[in-house]
Amino acid sequence: MKIGIVVHGPGIVDSGQAQRIMKILSSHGDIKARLGGTMGRTAVLDANLEDTIDITRKLLPSQSVRTFIDEGMDVIFLLNYGKSSITGHAFGYKVQRKCDNPPLIQIERPGELDGTIVSWTPELYEFTNIIAEELNLKLLTGEQVKDEIKGLTGIIRHDSFMHRKIAGVSPGENIFINGIVVGRSKASEVTLVAQDGIIKEIKGGILKKHGLEKLGRIDIDKAVVKTGLLRKAVVKPRIIGKDKRIQPAKSKTSYKIAYLSHAAEDIYKLKDTDLVVTVGDDTTLVAADILYRFNVPIIGITDGDLDKVVEKGFKNKKSLIVELERGWDDIIGEKIFLECFKGKETIEIENIENFKSELLQIISKTGKGFTIKD
Repeated sequence: MKIGIVVHGPGIVDSGQAQRIMKILSSHGDIKARLGGTMGRTAVLDANLEDTIDITRKLLPSQSVRTFIDEGMDVIFLLNYGKSSITGHAFGYKVQRKCDNPPLIQIERPGELDGTIVSWTPELYEFTNIIAEELNLKLLTGEQVKDEIKGLTGIIRHDSFMHRKIAGVSPGENIFINGIVVGRSKASEVTLVAQDGIIKEIKGGILKKHGLEKLGRIDIDKAVVKTGLLRKAVVKPRIIGKDKRIQPAKSKTSYKIAYLSHAAEDIYKLKDTDLVVTVGDDTTLVAADILYRFNVPIIGITDGDLDKVVEKGFKNKKSLIVELERGWDDIIGEKIFLECFKGKETIEIENIENFKSELLQIISKTGKGFTIKD
């Protein structure tokens, strides 16, 4: 049997369950695992599993499933560790719907009291039952899950407005759309309201105007929506460093500096840079944490408007965090982009300390107060 395994999110890896499940499934056939989503990549690296779980491509879970279908897999397992069984089941339903009913089995929250295994394909029910017994998980059919989440999720169209219900939300959580924090929940029932692709309201929540400006126009039906923390577990980061083939032992004559203003971008493509300038509190937090593992420092341009998106973040000791007056991080960031980077995403410089001085002078000339944070 050819078995494809889509690993989604950091929780399933941080808990050790992904490793356990892959070992069990390997007794049933030839397994091949790849990541679906982006936040799990750091967890895979920290667990030293990048040779076991393919993280080389930035794919959505549904794209990873489709790739396995194209590769002729007999069965595809979706491993997930949602905040609750409701959020996990709603996620699995959306994935299988996007993939037009693939040969899919979902393993949700293994190791927890509400952990389940879902046979999304009726023909795989008997095989799913075997795996359920081996993993000691409650077995559900896809139809049972659909009945469970009916009314808790989905799109409702009314005139020119589109309403998208979000399942499994708790009050006080961040609401992410395509990786950007756009608001905060006030209730357990939350609905996103969009008109012509622009989010106009969060029923049961509070909009974050700054986040909406970054988000822009979206397809609310296809958008990736998450709530809560991007990564809950507090782990010891694995320091990987840079590829020594790229970093010669001799002293360098030039340094590669990158500019990043969007936390939803692929931060991992910056792992071989020498310094990254990040704009925005959340972008700075996420980028600093990821790049810490590759010994890449950052200069963060922030304004104190931080949403707690990870339980604990790390940053390289050579990093510099500049906190401006509220609302000025994007404005100053744009000036730095135009004056220091000349409108380019990456530049080559000869001296990092001179670059830092130039950047701080640009900020000083605006006349706006700022502080250097630890």
